[in-house]
Amino acid sequence: MSVGRVVALTGGTGFIGPYLVRSLTAAGWRVKVLVRPGRQHALAAGVEVIGGDLEDEEALARLLDGADALVHAAGAIKARSPADFLRVNRDGAGRLAKMAAACRYPPRVVVVSSLAARAPHLSDYAFSKAAGEQVFHHLGPDDLAILRPAAVYGPGDRESGSWLRAACGAVLPIPHLPAARLCLIHAADLAAAVVALCPPGAPAGTFELSDHRRDGYGWRELAETARAAAAGHGRILALPPLLLHAAAGVSALVGRLSGRAVMLTPGKAREILHPDWSSSASRQPSPSLWRPVWTLRDGLAQTIATLRLAAATAQA
Repeated sequence: MSVGRVVALTGGTGFIGPYLVRSLTAAGWRVKVLVRPGRQHALAAGVEVIGGDLEDEEALARLLDGADALVHAAGAIKARSPADFLRVNRDGAGRLAKMAAACRYPPRVVVVSSLAARAPHLSDYAFSKAAGEQVFHHLGPDDLAILRPAAVYGPGDRESGSWLRAACGAVLPIPHLPAARLCLIHAADLAAAVVALCPPGAPAGTFELSDHRRDGYGWRELAETARAAAAGHGRILALPPLLLHAAAGVSALVGRLSGRAVMLTPGKAREILHPDWSSSASRQPSPSLWRPVWTLRDGLAQTIATLRLAAATAQA
């Protein structure tokens, strides 16, 4: 337990934010959260709200004041341009890192990055996440742990919702990549890893995070598990990678014409089609410090049940 200790948190209103707030609070941390104007409603009661964003140095100073630890989980997962990705994921991180290092008593820092940072050539997002890691290495406090979670899922994840809903339907599409491997992690397990690495004296370094299948899953196994979790009977349809590239090109064009950031871009397609998102025990925290709890079957069943409940509630 970390009773009385203060943790400063960015990204508290995103997908993994509520998981982080709950886990940190349960571990005895007093949580201060940086929140953009108009987003306070997304936070649970009992946290200290610091209004502002990563460009607001006065807000960052208030966030860091008295903090024993800093968890940086804010970031852009989609953007209209490479510059927009870098503005948040590199420049915002750099501003926060520099200010944390300048504190009279610099906090322990845990950065929630992405496994995509391992392959920065694939996409603007991956490049910006790798750049964000580097600015923390160069500008931030020495007491630093960088976490690279695999694909994160769980209740509240809007980005994977459409694919998981397809697991209940007639057709569940996957890319035709029989040899590809991809790791996943439930958001609750990610939050538990963050809590384990927050206390002073916890290991420093860069760590990958996944569920117990560190060698990852094949796309067909993932689809079969999702279909079973949904009690579905639809067809799993393996599509040629060229079709995903084409869809990504159309999506990016629509985004440019509408002026909106879209998730599916040529870079995201390259991430999805990358053949090796596996991990290994040597890249992850010691099991004596942290180990995942959620199996893929149970995690997907929970997530799908939550999607169904939300749909039923919306129709009521």
